[in-house]
Amino acid sequence: MDLALLRTFVTVHRAGSFTRAAALLGLSQPAVTSQIRTLERQLGRPLFLRQARGVTPTSIGDELAHRAAPHLDALVEIAETGLDEESGVRTLHLAGPPEFTSLRALPALTPLLSQGLTLRSSFFAGADETLDGLAAGHHDLAIATTRPRGELLTATPLCDEEHVLVASPRWAARLGPQVLRQKGALVLEQLPVVEVHESLPFVARYWAAVFDSSPAASGTVIAPDLRAVLQCAAAGAGLAVLPRYLCEEALERGEVVALLDPPVPPLRTYFLVVRTGTLALPHLTRAHEWLLRAAVDW
Repeated sequence: MDLALLRTFVTVHRAGSFTRAAALLGLSQPAVTSQIRTLERQLGRPLFLRQARGVTPTSIGDELAHRAAPHLDALVEIAETGLDEESGVRTLHLAGPPEFTSLRALPALTPLLSQGLTLRSSFFAGADETLDGLAAGHHDLAIATTRPRGELLTATPLCDEEHVLVASPRWAARLGPQVLRQKGALVLEQLPVVEVHESLPFVARYWAAVFDSSPAASGTVIAPDLRAVLQCAAAGAGLAVLPRYLCEEALERGEVVALLDPPVPPLRTYFLVVRTGTLALPHLTRAHEWLLRAAVDW
């Protein structure tokens, strides 16, 4: 059986689409379709059921994928290990949210530069855009706030991020802890809000977790970077919900104040995501393991 046909088959199985598999393999869609049909003729059985959106593997297709994929991944590892030793330099394309990637992931990976790794990064505010780029082969490794579905991508929990409701000392003094405990969301919704998007994603998530409600406020300042949100909140523009790692130093310096201390603070999980099978690549494995070790202290 032709290994190239098996490689195409496993890629289609993981991608769930001839079109997406073609992009990952650097082939045309007709070429992928032709290879799958050739393999089906050789086996005498259909491997996929064609649907309006993508394909679904048959039971035979699933069985073949589970048997063949580990061996193909092992061959890739052998080939890439040899390439890695010969070239001495490998490039890792990392994608993720701008703030977390800038402040945590990229600094954590810098020790690998002495081992011949070079880094290229791409920033995306939304997890969908990040994961779509990874699935299309534009990135090697991604950090996302949602767990992807399907078999094309494999996700590993990286760390949890605590969210904190903050404002400048001036706003905190005007409110007072007693007022907040008694009236909560009703008082807060009368204040200006600083956020990253008009939909108020951070404030809405905090409101749902702490107050079991949706915020009635609208954004006074919208800045698509949490670092800008922090600076605006510290300058007195309004309240904001921020990851603790991002505002910890500002809290310690008194530039912003935590308005509430809920018994169970809202959390958001970050996932480390790769295309299934690509952890056979040595440079990607090193970066993946390095980030997981670093995240223990996050």
